[in-house]
Amino acid sequence: MNFKEIASLALCSALALGGANQVAMAASPASDQVTKAAGVQAEPNITGVWERDPFPFDDDGDETKLVPPPGGGPDLKEPYASEWKALQEKRQAMLKAGTPLVDASTQCLPEGTPGIMEAIYPIQILQNPGQITVLAELFMQTRRIYMNAPFPEPDDLAPSYYGFSSAHWEGDTLVVQTRGVQQSVKFYDIPHSDAMTVTEHYQLIGPDKLRLDVSVEDPEYLQKPYTFRWEYKRNPDYRIPEYVCDHRLDVINPDGTVSFGGAK
Repeated sequence: MNFKEIASLALCSALALGGANQVAMAASPASDQVTKAAGVQAEPNITGVWERDPFPFDDDGDETKLVPPPGGGPDLKEPYASEWKALQEKRQAMLKAGTPLVDASTQCLPEGTPGIMEAIYPIQILQNPGQITVLAELFMQTRRIYMNAPFPEPDDLAPSYYGFSSAHWEGDTLVVQTRGVQQSVKFYDIPHSDAMTVTEHYQLIGPDKLRLDVSVEDPEYLQKPYTFRWEYKRNPDYRIPEYVCDHRLDVINPDGTVSFGGAK
């Protein structure tokens, strides 16, 4: 075989290889056309540091007024409704008198679910394959949400502050269900049974805006599901600092009241 024949054969091979590569690229699942044809949609990115928007906790600066529960509060069955109302009235009176009643926060206890998502201080969401993690600045809390995870059998579901959370995507909405929140966790003092289920729907409503719709179901305590909504804005410049709760600033008195500033 002479030089011209070798060159011709090499050119034909190169053309054939180039054509094959073009076909392969056109058929690549990474191409937009194939992705759209297959109905594949990228998951929204909710990673980041989030803070409530608008911030709801210091509207008038009155620290002697209880923060009301979101959504107007729950529709509880009796006698739980009357008991809950009486406790709220007592808390308000004691707070006004300067001797607030002890609560989970003054005991340095985790907020649990759904309380951690209230974001009194900012929260950080980490979105990874198989798991979404929520890190709260307040008390340095950690909540783990498992993607497409089957729930444990009831006898194997040990009660915990955040419960067991399983999530999946429905289009652009992240749907999270949580069961197994221990009964000592009382969001705004609201009682619940071990049958409570918390369902959350997360949806980006802008590049840096997140909406969360919460529904709490508990056939033992609630007349109907307790629903409310929170919205957040992403803050790319904020770094969550250490926040250790060590009782340095308040004292829990024997009568169940709290003294601030280390005074007794």
